[in-house]
Amino acid sequence: MHDTAHRDFLLRDARQQLGFFANSLRQDGGFDTLNWDGSPMDRGPQELHTTTRMIHSDALGHAMGHDDAGRMIDAGMAFLWDQHRDTTHGGYVWSVGQDGVADGTKLAYGHVFVLLAATSAKQAGHKDADRLIDDISAVLDRHFWDDERGLFKEEYNRDWTPFSTYRGMNANMHGVEALLAAYEATGRDIYLTRAGRILDFFVGQIAPEHGWRIPEHYTADWQMDPDYAGNPMFRPKGTTPGHSFELGRLVIQHWDLVGRPDSGAVMRGRALIETALTDAWRPDGGFCYTLHLDGTPDVTDRYWWPVTEAIGALAVLRGLDERPSDVEWYDRLWAFADTKLIDHARGGWFPELDETGAPTQAQFLGKPDIYHALQATLLPLVGRPSRLLAGCWDIRD
Repeated sequence: MHDTAHRDFLLRDARQQLGFFANSLRQDGGFDTLNWDGSPMDRGPQELHTTTRMIHSDALGHAMGHDDAGRMIDAGMAFLWDQHRDTTHGGYVWSVGQDGVADGTKLAYGHVFVLLAATSAKQAGHKDADRLIDDISAVLDRHFWDDERGLFKEEYNRDWTPFSTYRGMNANMHGVEALLAAYEATGRDIYLTRAGRILDFFVGQIAPEHGWRIPEHYTADWQMDPDYAGNPMFRPKGTTPGHSFELGRLVIQHWDLVGRPDSGAVMRGRALIETALTDAWRPDGGFCYTLHLDGTPDVTDRYWWPVTEAIGALAVLRGLDERPSDVEWYDRLWAFADTKLIDHARGGWFPELDETGAPTQAQFLGKPDIYHALQATLLPLVGRPSRLLAGCWDIRD
């Protein structure tokens, strides 16, 4: 699917990202957010998704043979177990500061990333992975999984008392990602079954009713809540095309893992991906961050992560049922990333652009994340919709 020059480009960027983010590891085992030049930013509380995504990303790096990955996984696993894990109430707190717990909120979003980190660490051979898988699976069962609805509930106080009736797509989408990874790592059918139930709701029911777009927010009885607007990054109003790229790829990944029973899942995944491409691409390149539910632009700011997720989605489509439009979009996305988002001199990707197309720091400070961009470089190299981490062993140096 890819020529030698492009494969070399992907591998080079993946290695450069891993090298850049190795600078985030502190002596105490935590992870600093890095400035554009790779120097540590002023230290604030470390959030759960930062810890878990670093573990997952370095598990991918370990499979590729990256030298620093092992110590990064060790540090992340220790920080997750010793700092984020709540030994009083169970579960995992959202953020930890220098003086202990900074935010004790228990979020489904963070907890599904714990499962992803645990299962990625298991595939990397980490000695503590199984105890973490067992612990987080029990927490998800006890507090978050709603077996009647086949979906994850959302949020609690530190002591597990509820403080809202909010339900969201984002945590459930990343729940699918984690459940599929857990199935790949353990072979336990319950993870695959639960992922399928979540996909049945959002991709089988909700997406067709809304023109192959996914509303983000729901009430306690899972009715769409069109007026809800929370955190502008994690819970923006309307629909988020970047999430359509992710969910489109995940429904195909699930189809692959259950044995490719028919073409319906691929058709649904393609509908999500192609609708988001058409709706959200700006004439000057990049994607509008959010859309109204009719597909018209709402927040037109351009961030790196929707581009990375579109690349991953197109890579999956190209590996299954390549069409000329898939190749055109894939090349367009990488050309944009190459010229606008990748910091070739220092490593990592700039997280946002201003209206002139130059890197800026309005919503994000520094380079806060390796998770999205690293997967964008690796999914095209692995060449199949599932078994991303296992596939990285095949591209090992």
